[in-house]
Amino acid sequence: MIKSYNKKKLICGIDEAGRGALAGPVTISAVILPKSYHNEKIKDSKRLSKKKRLELFNEIVNVAIDFSIVNIDVQTIDEINILESTFLGMNQCINGLKVIPDIYLIDGNKFKSEKKINYKCVVGGDNIYQSIAAASILAKVSRDMKMKNLNYFYPKFSFNEHKGYGTKKHIRAINKYGLSPIHRLSFKLKEKQLSLKI
Repeated sequence: MIKSYNKKKLICGIDEAGRGALAGPVTISAVILPKSYHNEKIKDSKRLSKKKRLELFNEIVNVAIDFSIVNIDVQTIDEINILESTFLGMNQCINGLKVIPDIYLIDGNKFKSEKKINYKCVVGGDNIYQSIAAASILAKVSRDMKMKNLNYFYPKFSFNEHKGYGTKKHIRAINKYGLSPIHRLSFKLKEKQLSLKI
């Protein structure tokens, strides 16, 4: 069951979407919810339907004390790698908040902070704490919208369907059309002969 980390403290949850995709940005979100707020419907974005994610996205941005959403582009991902890009986005999200929480809860097992802050990394945190789950929803919905918009520029790849992840349809499109400007050149297809690094 998703729970609150500490109802007496102001918590900021941080999570990302798109880290494992073959194309498009990695999107990071940070969100601070009111101490007394609890919604049992909020859970890891991957466990929610598209409709439910959108409903919760709208509720979260309306009730949140503060939130920030950052996209790190493909060029940066290829230049500094996906892990460093995720850290960069997390730091930008933290800097983008106007409210300073008591603690930042970050989904994952590591983080490199640019400044001295009180934070805790939580593996699988989007399945444990409400604040991280809320951040996962903001990141996922925001990135999906971004990929849907990018599909207008690159319709052959159907980014509106798979959002840049390595589905069979996406891989077939890469084999047929090559790479688009928003594909990550530093990524390779798993267990495939085709390499995205050309």
